[in-house]
Amino acid sequence: MKILITGGHLAPALAVIDEIKKTKPNVEIIFVGRKYALDSEKTTSLEFKEINRRKILFIPLQAGRLTRVLSIKSLRSLFRVPLGFYRAFFIINQYRPDRIMSFGGYLALPLVFWGYIFRIPVFTHEQTINPGLANRIIGFFSKKIFIAFEEAKKYFPAKKTIITGNPIRQSVFIAKKKPFSAKKDRPVVYITGGTLGSHSVNEHVKKIIVKLLNSYIVIHQTGETKEYHDYDGLLKIKKNLSKELADRYFLAKHFYEDEIGYIYSLADIVVGRAGANTFFELLKLKKPAIFIPLPWASGKEQFFHAEIFAKAGVGEIFHQIETSEKLFRLINKILENIKSYKSNFRSLSYFYKNDASQFIVEEVFR
Repeated sequence: MKILITGGHLAPALAVIDEIKKTKPNVEIIFVGRKYALDSEKTTSLEFKEINRRKILFIPLQAGRLTRVLSIKSLRSLFRVPLGFYRAFFIINQYRPDRIMSFGGYLALPLVFWGYIFRIPVFTHEQTINPGLANRIIGFFSKKIFIAFEEAKKYFPAKKTIITGNPIRQSVFIAKKKPFSAKKDRPVVYITGGTLGSHSVNEHVKKIIVKLLNSYIVIHQTGETKEYHDYDGLLKIKKNLSKELADRYFLAKHFYEDEIGYIYSLADIVVGRAGANTFFELLKLKKPAIFIPLPWASGKEQFFHAEIFAKAGVGEIFHQIETSEKLFRLINKILENIKSYKSNFRSLSYFYKNDASQFIVEEVFR
């Protein structure tokens, strides 16, 4: 038995992969994804690193996407659409998987299409509250559609749509590896821009980092996009700090799968984007957050995720066009009232389902 796994949402894909390896050891796994984080740079993607760490065959694929913004970049992407379908045909024809499991996005679409043509059962998981166009099309070709939010059900055929919740990596619960050692003598703020990092978030941090370090320990994941040199710029700032403050500032381009559990175990509050993976991980861990929604996220999905946290009183929303000083005030606000924010997680318990990975694997191999 062979399964091909693909798609843009890495964290739930890793959760399902680990479940397959645990419960279906005879199943061969192939992963198709982006070898480089950005087409314009040769920075190796986190998915390539994590899949290789699991000793799973990684097949790189470049594909194009349709966007509403007309630019040279979007035109280049448009020309890659037929190329992506061409390459996907040869991948499916060469490896002939028995199942295809998609985790959404423009990269998965050509693989799902050819899987459908080759009569290979296709399954997909939609983690967001408001699916994008590619994922809705993928749903058409899928035998079963697993969704994280009940609100997403209206976008797919009811007969083949199942609410499973979002598969969560078990690594977030285990402090397996320490990328650094921190003495927790004060509250800890974990700032992250997601897999690729966020230049906007990093710019805000630059303006308030000294203020933060006067009161807190800061763990900061910057990403490693070469265009802005964010990590190098922040490392330079750290080197100019006093030893006392520098010792409280833990800076990294990214944290690996076996390191994230330690980071979460330290963090009292998380500041970052409002992607569905972060939403569900913080929900399960009961970690208050300041969400900074990505303004151009498909269907404003990140805003909806952030709004759920804010309305429940377990987090706050910060828009990246606002002042850095406001972000600093929000961090102080949550940490000064941390018990109240944490107690409010009770009202969101219905969002989390413990067995999402197990349920999906059972359905795929039924």
